[in-house]
Amino acid sequence: MAKLNVALFGTQFMGRAHSNAWRQVGRFFDLPVEPVLKVLCGRNPESTRAAAAKLGWEEASTEWEAVIARSDIDVVDICTPGDSHEPIAIAAAEAGKVVFCEKPLANTLAESERMRDAVEKAGVLHMLCHNYRRAPAVALARQMIEAGEIGTIRHFRGTYLQDWIVDPQFPRVWRLEKARAGSGALGDIASHSLDLARYLVGELTEVSGLLETFIAERPLEDGSGSGVVDVDDAALALVRFESGAIGSIEGSRFCPGRKNHNRFEINGSLGSLAFDLERMNELEVYREEGPGSGFRSVLATDPAHPYVAAWWPPGHVLGYEHTFTHTVHDLLEAIDRQELPTPNFEDGVRNQRVLEAIERSSASRSWESV
Repeated sequence: MAKLNVALFGTQFMGRAHSNAWRQVGRFFDLPVEPVLKVLCGRNPESTRAAAAKLGWEEASTEWEAVIARSDIDVVDICTPGDSHEPIAIAAAEAGKVVFCEKPLANTLAESERMRDAVEKAGVLHMLCHNYRRAPAVALARQMIEAGEIGTIRHFRGTYLQDWIVDPQFPRVWRLEKARAGSGALGDIASHSLDLARYLVGELTEVSGLLETFIAERPLEDGSGSGVVDVDDAALALVRFESGAIGSIEGSRFCPGRKNHNRFEINGSLGSLAFDLERMNELEVYREEGPGSGFRSVLATDPAHPYVAAWWPPGHVLGYEHTFTHTVHDLLEAIDRQELPTPNFEDGVRNQRVLEAIERSSASRSWESV
């Protein structure tokens, strides 16, 4: 079996999630190629070496340009903060590597367009990591929609709520700095709801947005004082779809008790579907079947459901980490077939257009075209 050498950039939360996926995918799925965890790249030499040893990487490096230039690296996986996505992705594309990037693709629309143009000009395969598309229950919802089981879609409601910055004394980490993160709840979590909306319902045409920052100043991480928070704490948008459907998208990190509440509901002319990440193995299904009918819960753990056959017997539930493993699996299959996977950098650009339209709408207090 051919080997594929991977270099991963980023050692924290997403770096750990991606490392686990690269390490586990070949242990459960029959793959056309064997991924090799070659190099882990980070900023701090000591912590990067420790992370590489713990997460299963052969080498550690703090010189990302040199790693990309290596002829033995086939795939570049980007898990760094958004302000570094563009230079890493463009350098990787120009070096002829497959480019795999965490969401959102970039901090601005212009950056995302330059990244897309670079991978297209270089003719390299590229993929954007919106892992929630690969939850079996979400993939099952897509199958049911495509089969017409809930009829013509009228409504989409996407909500992603967390509570990790409710405390005003929580420090101003990088996700609260526009220069590094691009935006706050909008790009961090509402972008997931947006991607699911596009995946399940279709393209958006118009938005009416509202962004709000509740705590404008926070303690600096080094204890040297306080700093301005220049990103949104909460984001709301009414949306219209090309299909004629209407919807709403909400992201907030100020909802006490909500840890990772990523939920959507879709209403069609013949039925409805609903999903909650905190109960990610279940898909709520309603069909018009006469008086007394209601939602039923489908446990998406049967071998016939997407991705599940590679794992455990029915009822042995999967977790958050499996969505990344499924994403890496689909990337490797696409590489073997030399086909562009989805979502890819074009999806990233389209998502960014919507995010920026929501920002414009919040500023103008009017509907904005995407």
